[in-house]
Amino acid sequence: MKKNVPYFILLPGLVLLIFFLMMPLIASIFPSFLPENGGFGNYLAFFQDEYNRGIFWRTIRVSSIVTLVSLIFGIPTAYFIAGLNKKWRGILMAMTLFPLLTNSVIRSFAWINILGKNGVLNTLLLKTGLVEQPLNLLYTEFAIIIGSVYLFLPTMIMTLVGVMENIEGEMLEAAETLGASPFTAFLKIVLPLSIPGAIVGSILVFTGTLTAYTTPQLLGGNQKMLMSTFLYQRAATLGDWNGVAVIALIMIVTTLVVMKVLNFIAKQVDRREFHNA
Repeated sequence: MKKNVPYFILLPGLVLLIFFLMMPLIASIFPSFLPENGGFGNYLAFFQDEYNRGIFWRTIRVSSIVTLVSLIFGIPTAYFIAGLNKKWRGILMAMTLFPLLTNSVIRSFAWINILGKNGVLNTLLLKTGLVEQPLNLLYTEFAIIIGSVYLFLPTMIMTLVGVMENIEGEMLEAAETLGASPFTAFLKIVLPLSIPGAIVGSILVFTGTLTAYTTPQLLGGNQKMLMSTFLYQRAATLGDWNGVAVIALIMIVTTLVVMKVLNFIAKQVDRREFHNA
């Protein structure tokens, strides 16, 4: 009886997942496979359309860039926060989480005021004489990337801090005793041990960017549409629920493929570190 206790504990959560998440999702996507609705031809037709392919690859490109930029800024920031005492670590963690407490619509409108033709950035560039005319920064991929990095960078930092806190300081002290510089110790010890957190953070940031709607819609508009805004357009404007199901499944499969690729990379890195050790 005691052996079955964990299964009884998991049962309510599994019921909620199956009936309130999986079943509606399957009910929405399954009709797109029916012959009368086009079947697998729907998915072939999606990728045969140049416009659709452009939106798909733009989404992959933007999500990848946001993930890479979040890693570049997140790793050193998390390393700095993890090395502080508990008091300052808590303060900086709270400051990192603060943007997440603000509504995404408000944050996006803030970036509109910064990147618009009459925004803060263009006004500053014009006054300093660096440009003669306002730059077209809004409703571009650049605007979506900036807004998405601002949106998801705290997630990357929080994930990495949780991993780096568990790295024993004695390992870094031993490396420095053997003659390694702080930068070398970071590259040889901290960075490899942070790979699991980096992989988890990358998955969260990539999938978050892939599925985000508010930021791409407000900062990219219809000129630089991503899969999420394309899905909303098909549903709300055109009422094409079969097309919505196709887009949704493509987004789900893309997410799963990215997760598998990142997990494969993590295993290869761990295997290489093991052989080097």
